Amino acid sequence: MKGDSVTLHTDVTEVQRDDLILWTFGSQDNLIAEIHKQFMYLFDSKESFRNSLQMEQKTGSLTVANMRPEHSGLYQLTAIIRGRTSYKTFNVTVSDNLEISVTRLPVPVISSNPSQCSSSSSSLSQQNCSLVCSVLNVSHVTLSWYKGNSLLSSISVSDLSISLSLPLEVEYQDKNSYSCVLNNPISNQTQHLDISRLCYTCADSVHCCGSTEAAIRLVVSALVGVATVAAVVYDIRSE
Repeated sequence: MKGDSVTLHTDVTEVQRDDLILWTFGSQDNLIAEIHKQFMYLFDSKESFRNSLQMEQKTGSLTVANMRPEHSGLYQLTAIIRGRTSYKTFNVTVSDNLEISVTRLPVPVISSNPSQCSSSSSSLSQQNCSLVCSVLNVSHVTLSWYKGNSLLSSISVSDLSISLSLPLEVEYQDKNSYSCVLNNPISNQTQHLDISRLCYTCADSVHCCGSTEAAIRLVVSALVGVATVAAVVYDIRSE
């Protein structure tokens, strides 16, 4: 309804002195709000908001009050928290009947594929872990793998896609920093890879499966033994 407000959350618990919060609207050079050195600033050089902007100083979350159709568009957050940079994009739409909807790019999900564990070498450093980065229900985006700041691979989609995924293989003892990035021309979402959490060695897999197989064989052998004894007893009684 006319006069309603929408709050765009940063997911930051508390902004510290050395942290930086930047909000832009439309283009990346159209800065509308900022927290720097724990001082808060609001900008409206184009007079689009007419005192409708409010920002929570503790978290940096942005509120747009008295929403109007001209407030529709992309709101981008750049947050540098404890030296780490993150981005969020909110697509705010105010329809003719002043209903408000807010969407933003999803965070990519990284998962492993244990069945693809490589056993081509006994050297741990040469064994690979198969990973896949995926997102759901996205359009006009690019999904990319990065090693540090270097692009490794990417895939793009224009129309609405149910699932977009991109594989990657890394060595178990790889100490490099990997990340999966989903981006459009305005913003991006990043998921960092934790190799120690998602990958386990082929040796571990073989040990696991070998123990299971041994247990199965033991049970089968026991059952066969019981069946043999039962057959012998039956034959003796029949005589």
